[in-house]
Amino acid sequence: MTSLPAPLTLRVARAEKVAADIHSFELRSPSGGELPPFTAGAHVTVKSRNGSLRKYSLCNDPAERDRYVIAVKRDPAGRGGSVDLVDHTRVGDGLEVSAPHNAFELAAKAPSFILIAGGIGITPILSMARSLNAEGRRYTLYYLARSPGHAAFRDELQGGDFAGKVVIHHDGGNPARSFDLWPVLERPSTAHVYCCGPRPLLDGVRDMTGHWPAAAIHFESFIDAGAAAKPGDKPFGVVLAKSGDRLEVPVGLSILEVMRSRGHDAPSSCESGTCGTCRTRLISGEADHRDLVLMDEEKATQIMICVSRARSPEIVIDR
Repeated sequence: MTSLPAPLTLRVARAEKVAADIHSFELRSPSGGELPPFTAGAHVTVKSRNGSLRKYSLCNDPAERDRYVIAVKRDPAGRGGSVDLVDHTRVGDGLEVSAPHNAFELAAKAPSFILIAGGIGITPILSMARSLNAEGRRYTLYYLARSPGHAAFRDELQGGDFAGKVVIHHDGGNPARSFDLWPVLERPSTAHVYCCGPRPLLDGVRDMTGHWPAAAIHFESFIDAGAAAKPGDKPFGVVLAKSGDRLEVPVGLSILEVMRSRGHDAPSSCESGTCGTCRTRLISGEADHRDLVLMDEEKATQIMICVSRARSPEIVIDR
């Protein structure tokens, strides 16, 4: 297994509510020193008091070396990590935080960008916009939220270096009032598209960009793989072809999580089905694909083990 850098213990320098159910936390070194650098789109893994480990995107400017800023949506229907962090974390507390990791990098040579954020998905997108402002690179940001009260960082995005580059839309929770992205995406261009938000938004953007070059479309979901259980999900078996081990995958856990719990390692990065790092050959059985990476013609022989499940009682994978 690949060894990971030791986690950092950072001090909560600031904690505030920035939108309905969204709270921002500023994390700094207790010594006041510099933190490991990060690039726009990066995330850190935070351990809350109850032991939950959750990934949160960094939303501040990557040029800032003295702090990390994350925004957390308090989700009572989740697995408890966000509720514990929001309800029990105070200024002055210490939090265990991983070094930054980025599976959602800005394309270095792209001439322009279309940034699309839904709800709390604004967090990595905001860091991208800050970085692009600093570099003088062209972009338009489309920020979609239920209401002004649900749009974190709304006031900041309406002025300063963001002026004229940001479109904010509120649908009031009514799908009939959703922002129409088709005129934005109808004609492929040299721009790169970055989208972060809830699964319906990602699915919609994927459908509307099917005629774009695949390398120009980038997704990140803020939903934890284990929290993405659907009604009707059932346990299933996974046979690891290389070792012969058989694993039982319960509802609410991913193949990858179960593999790790049994001492099996596999490459992974985003763990939301958007980057393709955990792509694995499917030897037999029928998969229930839940990723945003595989093409239709690949689905009979490939599976993303961080999010996808099985339709058949058992599948065999090349691990």
